[in-house]
Order: sequence, then structure tokens, then C-alpha cells
Amino acid sequence: MDVFEALRKRKSVRSYAKTSVPDDVLFKVFDAARLAPSAGNVQPWHFIVVKEDDKRSRIAKGCRYGRFLAESPVVIVACGDKKASPRWYAVETSIALEHLVLAATALGLGTCWIGMFNRKDICDMLKIPKKFEVVALMALGYPRKKADLWAKILHAFRPKKKLEDIVSVEIYGEKPKWGP
Repeated sequence: MDVFEALRKRKSVRSYAKTSVPDDVLFKVFDAARLAPSAGNVQPWHFIVVKEDDKRSRIAKGCRYGRFLAESPVVIVACGDKKASPRWYAVETSIALEHLVLAATALGLGTCWIGMFNRKDICDMLKIPKKFEVVALMALGYPRKKADLWAKILHAFRPKKKLEDIVSVEIYGEKPKWGP
């Protein structure tokens, strides 16, 4: 699958099969994250892979919109090093996560980005050093074949914006003249 196909196929998955993710597949998605760019090549990210049922359940309880993390076979806790990159750790960790998301999609995995969670509980449970900030959580696993009615309703009422609505050329509001 090329990158454009992965971009089109990527979606937020909130229902996962009980199938575990093999270590060689995990290696590939984290290797993709490792290749992300960062200012001065500091690479201020660190990822914690959480597979244990009780830990995933505890993390899910602290996520108002992420209860499904308990069923996801892998929860990734993405941390940014505030000391190594005080101004850019969150942006650069997010770029690495998006590399991971696209690689996961290309490998047939589903992901869902979670930005609202109980940071203190996660830091305490996983013994995360103070120099790190938890930037995001990511569910990772094989999607369960299930009709996601909420996603269909959401995309029917709020489809992706048109290119001319999100891009200006030279000055704000000047529409691009290029396209298919």
C-alpha cells in the first residue's frame, strides 16, 4: 500500500478483534515512528507499549471518550521529553505518532488517537519520569468487523472539507487553481 492509499484508508477504530499484534508488526510501526523528523534531530519521543489487561483497563477508566482502550490489544502511551525539546516535544511526538498511524494502516491495523486522559494516573502507574509529558494515547490493534453507526452518521453530517476550503495561495482567501 502506498502512502496515499494509507491516507485514504486510515480511520479512527474504536472496536478491536481479540487478536494480539505480533512483535514483528510492532517493530515495523515503531520503526516508522523512529524515522519521523525533529528539530536538530533531537527525537524527543518515547513510547510505552501497554498490553496487560489490567493496565489497559485502568487507562481506559481515566478516558472519558476512550473506554474502548480496554479492548484494544495495545495501548501506546506517547511521551515527549520536555527537557530535550522544551518548545517542540509535543509537535514532534505527534509527527512520530502520525508516522506510526500510517504504517499501522498499511499493515492492516487500526488506530485511534486519544487526547483526553488522566495524565497523573498514567504517569504514576507506568513510572514515567518527570522530564516526560504524556502527549497522547493511541489504541492499536486489528479492527473488529462491526458496523460503526456513529462514524457513518458523523461523516454524513460532517464530511472532509474541500481542498479550496483549507488552502489559500499567497494570501488568505485566494483559492488554488490547481487540482484534478
